[in-house]
Amino acid sequence: METKAAVRFTLGKQSSMAPDKHDATAAAAVEEADDTSNYSISKNFSPQAKPKFVAMETKAAVRFTLGKQSSMAPDKHDATAAAAVEEADDVERPMDPEVRLMYSANEGDLDGIRELLDSGVNVNFKDTDGRTALHVAACNGHTDVHDVIKLLEKRGAKPLMAPMLVRHAREVPEYEIDPKEIDFTNSVEITKGTFHLALWRGIQVAVKRLEEELIIDEEKVKSFRDELALLQKIRHPNVVQFLGAVTQSSPMMIVTEYLPKGDLRAFLKKKGALKPTTAVRFALDIARGMNYLHENKPPIIHRDLEPSNILRDDSGHLKVADFGVSKLMTVKEDRPLTCQETSCRYIAPEVYKNEEYDTKVDVFSFALILQEMIEGCPPFSAKQENEVPKVYAAKVRPPFNSPAKHYAHGLRDLIEECWSEKPAKRPTFRQVITRLESIHNSLAHKRRWKVRPLRCFQNLEAMLKKIIPMDAAEAVHLVLLLRTYE
Repeated sequence: METKAAVRFTLGKQSSMAPDKHDATAAAAVEEADDTSNYSISKNFSPQAKPKFVAMETKAAVRFTLGKQSSMAPDKHDATAAAAVEEADDVERPMDPEVRLMYSANEGDLDGIRELLDSGVNVNFKDTDGRTALHVAACNGHTDVHDVIKLLEKRGAKPLMAPMLVRHAREVPEYEIDPKEIDFTNSVEITKGTFHLALWRGIQVAVKRLEEELIIDEEKVKSFRDELALLQKIRHPNVVQFLGAVTQSSPMMIVTEYLPKGDLRAFLKKKGALKPTTAVRFALDIARGMNYLHENKPPIIHRDLEPSNILRDDSGHLKVADFGVSKLMTVKEDRPLTCQETSCRYIAPEVYKNEEYDTKVDVFSFALILQEMIEGCPPFSAKQENEVPKVYAAKVRPPFNSPAKHYAHGLRDLIEECWSEKPAKRPTFRQVITRLESIHNSLAHKRRWKVRPLRCFQNLEAMLKKIIPMDAAEAVHLVLLLRTYE
């Protein structure tokens, strides 16, 4: 194989990019290759077996299949290509040194890495996907990974360049945070695989990191850019506050305020069904935050509105959070959402059916959350999450099991309108706020009416005791009589 021939490494789990399909032409080239050809690495490589060399055309691109990398799906080995490999001349030739370096990094072979670097191999050699030995080592799960990384860095290995890096200092965005200011010393995971607690300038913050092995994943980077673009636009008391980001180095990060009281899901799991007054107050917080997003120009669709993405602040109010799958309404959908990206239990039927949709998908999710706060359990909690969207698509909605008085003053009607099968019939969040404020006032008035007579009778009872002399038995009788009217 020529030294300059393109080499690609595939490490089991990689990015979300589609795997290469083996080219039939390349397979044919394997069959027709003769003994005088240059040599390249067989595609049938696994971490358990040494690479096999087969004759191929000099210019054929090579993909080196290793154990595990980022979230990229592994190559599916083509049966025809495999057969061609078996039939090819099994002539061993020395492995290209740059390829050996990548292989050694994957295997955690410290001695092999030292030997290759001592011989002058470029520690920052990149394959056709832009990966280096440092990247391969960081993605692998072998026990010596930290030693390998330290060795490579000591020999001059450079981390992958951040995809949002600018050329001139004047182009650095205003929100840019120096990563050295973010302290992860006592960091804990806030949400699984997403946000971590850290310290920044003396305050606790939530940090979302795009790890180094994912910055070659175009979809992950695009999602990061989109979320960052949305967060810069948002300033509202019922939406989590964006503080800044790290975009000029890797890993890239988004930094937001940290709300220590946790999310609504954990709160509901602990408390169960909420009082109608509390549920309506929480619903108003959510509706106000969502109305702000929807009235943005252009509107911002959250698309993943569910209890774990709604956080509680120190004052007990709620804030809408996590805009990882949010989008501007004017942006065309690249691909349908999946249950890995969003909670299918709260997804609108039009999203599940991959139909055109608008801001009303968030109104549908809101209705389910409001009902859950009153019922005390998630919608269709007995069903598997991936089964629930099919139920919504069949025009079935969660049952109202709580007493009717918990849905008084038009609350049930509002929920049913919000989860209407036809998006056009669902109210806007501005209309939802108006309705909820009216319901909240009615509930508060009813509560005041219950309290006032009690105080009145208590005062009357005290006065009678002073004015009318009576024995103990008569006093008890009078007190009991008065309390029957409370």
